Amino acid sequence: HQRDTMCGGVFPRLLLLLLPVLGWSHGCLQDPASAYRFSGAVCRLTYPAAVVLNEKTTKVIEAAFQHARYPSLKGEKSLGFGSKLIYGLDNLEIYNLSIGRSAFELLPSEGIAMEISNVSAVFRGTIQYGYGSWLVNFGHSIDFEIESQIDLGINPKLYCGGGKVAADTSDCYLNFHKLHLLLQGDREPNWLKKLFTNFITFTVKLAIKGQICKEINKVANILADFIQERAEHFLADGDISVDIGITAPPVITANYIESYHKGLTNYKNTTAVITESVFQPQQLTEHKMLYFWVSDEMFNPIVTAAHQDGRFKLNISGTELTVRPSPLTGDFTLFLANEVTRLLDNQGTYLFDIYNPEVLPQDGYVVIQMDFGFPHHLLVEFLQRTLQ
Repeated sequence: HQRDTMCGGVFPRLLLLLLPVLGWSHGCLQDPASAYRFSGAVCRLTYPAAVVLNEKTTKVIEAAFQHARYPSLKGEKSLGFGSKLIYGLDNLEIYNLSIGRSAFELLPSEGIAMEISNVSAVFRGTIQYGYGSWLVNFGHSIDFEIESQIDLGINPKLYCGGGKVAADTSDCYLNFHKLHLLLQGDREPNWLKKLFTNFITFTVKLAIKGQICKEINKVANILADFIQERAEHFLADGDISVDIGITAPPVITANYIESYHKGLTNYKNTTAVITESVFQPQQLTEHKMLYFWVSDEMFNPIVTAAHQDGRFKLNISGTELTVRPSPLTGDFTLFLANEVTRLLDNQGTYLFDIYNPEVLPQDGYVVIQMDFGFPHHLLVEFLQRTLQ
């Protein structure tokens, strides 16, 4: 874990929060190449980084299962002579949840394929039933358990929604390898047990699938809101903020996911403009986990706004100004880095696990590349909020 006081440690921490959560915009261009010149920043998340994030996927899926609420289910069967059996399933809850493993694949120009295998869970609830006719109606109830073994598949599609990267998780399916009904007690006749078993098999499968897939989509939205709230906190300081709305839908290849962002500085009702950004995909490589490409058109207004806001003040003597021009430049750079570091640490960015950050200035842009570890405390905080 490395915490530099120089810019190599400062700006990766800022941009780690800046770009993954994609803020405010009035729309985006559908062709990424046509949006390059309007993009002040580009984020490239490579396959090794996706592996790290996938290691946390099981915790998010567990939250979706545990947080899902299942509706009451009802059915009936005619018994002849004007009577019928009416039954319903209530108070379905999940216990003893465990998840085997999670795997994923980046599908070029399509999306992400995710498979969560060996999901083991016990569902508990109550079956209410009664024999009804125009003469008499008797009510009974049985507690039950359902032992299940499930594989879950999700194929999220990334798109531009409301000025930010959005995920469509509607392509979601569950494969049941085991679904065994255990009725409490042994008073019911075999034909009734078979009826309830069939009811569970054909009806509960649909209910579980519908609620789990719905909850996964809900948890994904909660996660997006959670990250966006933190990004807004990190990026807003006094009168300075940054518009990180996306300029085009993200691009997915077999080796990385890449997103394109406005990066417009807002300061006292004035917004910077970016129209001549020089980004090209070949300017970034794939040997690091995370890359941020930052245009000079984004970086310069941030520094200018900070200067105008009185953030950077350094007393320089006449002797230092006429005799030590080269050391003076170094002193100012160190001072600037220390001030930015202090500001970001106050915002909490020191909590992030950044490894081997590198800053590579180029003509018209800067490339910031690094490896990282997913902060466990943020996952815990998110899950606590989700399960409230």
